[in-house]
Amino acid sequence: MRGFAAYLHALDDAHQVPPADLCRTGPRAIPYLYSEQQIAALMATTMILRGRLRRATYRTLIGLLAVTGMRVGEAIRLDRDDVDLAQGVLTVRDTKFGKSRELPVHPSTVKALRDYARERDRVCPEPTTRAALVSQAGTRLLYCAVHATFKRLRDHAGLRPCSVTCRPRIHDFRHRFAVQTLLDWYRSEADVPDAAAVHVSRALCG
Repeated sequence: MRGFAAYLHALDDAHQVPPADLCRTGPRAIPYLYSEQQIAALMATTMILRGRLRRATYRTLIGLLAVTGMRVGEAIRLDRDDVDLAQGVLTVRDTKFGKSRELPVHPSTVKALRDYARERDRVCPEPTTRAALVSQAGTRLLYCAVHATFKRLRDHAGLRPCSVTCRPRIHDFRHRFAVQTLLDWYRSEADVPDAAAVHVSRALCG
């Protein structure tokens, strides 16, 4: 808001700019970088959930977020037609910035998605939703329900905050994916600046 007010003030000094300390916010959250063992523990902890389909859905969701860096909202908005198992590609539509993109996934992820689809279709042979990931009732997952369930899984898996500002959040799978991608580039001796530029270009172009 203050930045927008400053922009308007540059056009017309009649516009007032609020003081910088008018709306103080708390310290910015520090990303929680999950280890492979912690991700495996979260996926295993889905066994505490009631309902075979619900357990399969959350196990698949956590794995998908970890290996793709998708936002939670993007994952639960995936429709069945967006999951191309033959080509190993996910189509993410209408993202945060109104763009769409295609995500190639590893064969192991394709296998996990195929196994999940079989279980989902067995339990919900006549779906009432186009969603790829469904609840125990066969409906599209709700954002608030996903967060509540993740907190339960996180606590049961014994994941603890590193500090007041570094707590294990479901959104941190995106940060973990970004860091892991950079590390993989360095380990493969890729030209990291060039690889990053290509990655950003692809993202901007959808």
